[in-house]
Amino acid sequence: MATSPSAPLRVLTGITPSGTPHLGNYVGSIRHSVRQSVAPGVESFFFLADYHALIKVQEPALIQRSTLEIAASWLACGLDPERVTFYRQSDIVEIPELTWFLTCVTGKGVLNRAHAYKAQLDKNIAKGEDPDADVTAGLFMYPVLMGADILMFNAHKVPVGRDQVQHIEMARDMAQRFNHQYGEHFTLPEAEIDDAVATLPGLDGRKMSKSYGNTIAMFAPRAQLQKQIASIVTDSRAPGEPKDTEGSALFQIYQAFASAEETEALRKAYAEGIGWGDAKQMLFERIDLEVAPLRARYEALMNDPAEIERILLIGAEKARKLARPFMAELRHAVGLRNLAAGAGKGGARKAKVAKPSFKQYRERDGLFYFKLLDASGAALLQSRGFASPQEAGRAIAALQQQRGAALATLADRLEPAGPEELRAANEALEALAEATAPTNGS
Repeated sequence: MATSPSAPLRVLTGITPSGTPHLGNYVGSIRHSVRQSVAPGVESFFFLADYHALIKVQEPALIQRSTLEIAASWLACGLDPERVTFYRQSDIVEIPELTWFLTCVTGKGVLNRAHAYKAQLDKNIAKGEDPDADVTAGLFMYPVLMGADILMFNAHKVPVGRDQVQHIEMARDMAQRFNHQYGEHFTLPEAEIDDAVATLPGLDGRKMSKSYGNTIAMFAPRAQLQKQIASIVTDSRAPGEPKDTEGSALFQIYQAFASAEETEALRKAYAEGIGWGDAKQMLFERIDLEVAPLRARYEALMNDPAEIERILLIGAEKARKLARPFMAELRHAVGLRNLAAGAGKGGARKAKVAKPSFKQYRERDGLFYFKLLDASGAALLQSRGFASPQEAGRAIAALQQQRGAALATLADRLEPAGPEELRAANEALEALAEATAPTNGS
């Protein structure tokens, strides 16, 4: 779906409600995203991914509580529902319908390569269990639901961590396949990774994460915040002994909140042998300075869940004003139509017969890649990187001319593929050769 140069850039951010927000969430996502949401020329969408939460959490009260806490957290940190579209995923009834449409054009082989699914399989195999033990269809289909979240609003950019980039690439493949089959309807999304956003260490020095149990609650009462900061692991060096900032979780957390001047002052204090108790007090005061006003707003929202519900429902209606007509367009595209509305009349345009094709492109690493797509736009082959477009083009030409033989000779320049995938690729190459072969006139 093409957009005009003057159209706003759509940025979509999903937040899974699966626990209480902590300072790592604030520094790594919330603070930065809220600031970016008011950038000129940007149309921002934020949603609470409660359908996604069901994959991992089967405690209804926890889902409800976490949804409330996370909504309150983002609003307390300045997310303005008047300027962005802020909604709960489960309030957009069009999303499950789009998920099914995408399911019908997504190859199982694509989903087999999803990191989360493969990680669970590897874990089961390592334990000597059935590979699919504890693998729900929800876990397997997670990338399709995520694709529907993104494609429903034709987002251009999706801020994600590096571990989620694969899902954005899968959403692109789904969009390409649907567009190839039914016409241009979807924008191809791109992952947005901001390396300047900090990853905060936790109490024990590892990445702050609920799974490690090393978090500092984002809106803990003042006394609890001070107690948590006091428990940050430090070394045994006494007051007066110089201390290293390198590898110091306390220093890294301070740096994420402080100005450059404040950070330099603490760096100097480390060199001069500041006591750990004094350093922790400095950290507590600096965090509380930033968090205290937000905490007051958070507590007010938590005491008024009806207000949060009202905001989310308004956001859902705002989102559905886009989703409803778009879904009607997609329903018509796939053939779910009013039977009395002129089916088969002369105005209908005959669909163009699709054929396999190659897609050549350049990635951010500066290398050149290509994919072999089947007639519906699904990726059958993925190349590795080439130093120049000419090299990639020569490989494509070899595949077009030599087909199955080239699959063997170019094996080291292609991503690994199983027997079924190679068979499908060879069939596509044969079909492409037949479709492009010159015909003799009679």
